[in-house]
Amino acid sequence: MGVNTKIFRPLLILLSSLLSATVTAFAGPVSFVGIAVPFLVKRLLLTSKSLVVIPASFLGGAVFCIISDLIARTVLSPMELSISTVTSVFGAPVVIFMLVNRRKRG
Repeated sequence: MGVNTKIFRPLLILLSSLLSATVTAFAGPVSFVGIAVPFLVKRLLLTSKSLVVIPASFLGGAVFCIISDLIARTVLSPMELSISTVTSVFGAPVVIFMLVNRRKRG
C-alpha cells in the first residue's frame, strides 16, 4: 500500500505511548482506576458478563480510591501525599502485568 512498515510501526508505537502518557498526566488517577480496576474485578469474579462486571467495577473503583486516599493521608502523617502518587504505585504494576500477560497470550 506504499507504507514502509519497518519505519511506520515504531513511530506508531512511540506516538501512542506519548499520547497515553499525556492522558495519564492530565487525568492522573482516573486513568489507572479506569484501566486497572475493571481488569482486577474481571479476574476476581472470573466472568466477563457486563451485567456483573460494570457494577462491580463501580464499587471496586470507589473502594480503590477511598483506600488510596486513606493511604495518601496517613503514610506521612503530618504531610499528605498526592492521591495520584498512591494510585500510580498500585495501578502501574497492574497495567504492566496486563501488557506482559497479553503478549504471552498473543
